[in-house]
Amino acid sequence: MTEATQKTGGRVLRGTVVASQMQDTITVAVERYVKHPKYKKFQRLTKKYLVHDAGNTASVGSKVEIKEVAPISKRKRFTLVK
Repeated sequence: MTEATQKTGGRVLRGTVVASQMQDTITVAVERYVKHPKYKKFQRLTKKYLVHDAGNTASVGSKVEIKEVAPISKRKRFTLVK
């Protein structure tokens, strides 16, 4: 475990809100920039997470910070920090 993981109690990721139609839930796309192991070319990988947003404060297109927490529902494992 890294020092940052121990302090916060889980991973902290930054991403962009891509959907906010659900009640108290937003969808956040987190982008990573990784090097392909065989071809050595850098590529952008995007993964979407369901995030708990109490009060529906975030809107589509805003940059957010999310934190890993204990499971809230079947697919929600993150909560909104900023």
